[in-house]
Amino acid sequence: MLRLLQIEFIKLWNNKSSKFLILCYFGLLVSIALFASIKFNIGPIRFHLAEMGIFSFPYIWHFNTFIAALFKLFLAIIIVSMVANEYSNKTLKQNLIDGLSKKEFILSKFLTVLAFSAISTLFIFVVSLLLGLSFSDFNEVGIIFRDLEYLIAYFIKLVGFFSFCLFVGILIKRSAFALGFLFMWFIIAEIFPYIYLMSKYSKEFADKVFAFFPFGSMWNLIAEPFTRLNAVKSIASQVGEEVNRDFAVHWYELLIVLGWTSIFIFLSYYLLKKRDL
Repeated sequence: MLRLLQIEFIKLWNNKSSKFLILCYFGLLVSIALFASIKFNIGPIRFHLAEMGIFSFPYIWHFNTFIAALFKLFLAIIIVSMVANEYSNKTLKQNLIDGLSKKEFILSKFLTVLAFSAISTLFIFVVSLLLGLSFSDFNEVGIIFRDLEYLIAYFIKLVGFFSFCLFVGILIKRSAFALGFLFMWFIIAEIFPYIYLMSKYSKEFADKVFAFFPFGSMWNLIAEPFTRLNAVKSIASQVGEEVNRDFAVHWYELLIVLGWTSIFIFLSYYLLKKRDL
C-alpha cells in the first residue's frame, strides 16, 4: 500500500498545477487564523471576531471544521485532474502493461483520497489547537478536547466528497467536464428535487430526503456553527426569535456518507474493470 501511495504522491508533486493547488489549499486553511485579527472600530461600535468566542474551546472544533470544509474544492480539482491525467497522458494503460492491476489502480487513488483527508484533518487539529490555546477563555483539558467528533465528521466528509470526485473523474475522463458534472449534479439532481419537495410537501420532509443525497448527506455532517454563538442567540432573543437547532454529529449521518463512499469506490472499480482501455 505504501508503494502505491508513494507512486501517487510522486505523480502529484511533479505536476506543477497539483503542487500549486495543494499549497493554496493548506494556505487557505492557515488563513482561518486571520479571522482572529479582524477588527472593526466605527465610533462606539467595536467588533472583534476573536472576542466573540469563535476560537474558544470547544466551539472552535465546530467552527474551524465547517469553514475548512468549504475549501475542499481545491483538493477536488486535484483528485479529478489526477484521474484525467492518467487517461490523457496514457499512464493508466502503461501502468497496467507494467503489471499494475485495475484493483491496485483504484486502491492507489483511494489511498490518496484517505491521505489527503487525514492530512487535512490533522492540519485543522493543529491549527485549531494553537488558536484555541491562544484565544480561548477555557483551558481545562476536559473542555479543550470536547467535541472532537467534529474532526471525525470532517474527515468522513472529505473522504466521501473526494470519493465522489474520483468516481466522476473515471466516468468523464476530462477534468473540466468532470468538475462541470459535479456542479450540474448538485443543481439538477439535488437542489431542484429539494426545492420541489419543499414546495410540494414541507421543508422538514425535504430536509429528511435531502439527507440521503450524496451532497446533502455530506453537508449535514457538520451543521452551520454561526447560530450556536451566544452573541447570535442573544440578538435572536432580542427580536423574539429562539434558536433551536441540533448541532451534534450523529452516527447515522456518518454511516450514510460512508455508504455513498463505498458506492463511489465500487462504481469506480466497476467502470474501470468493464471499460476497454
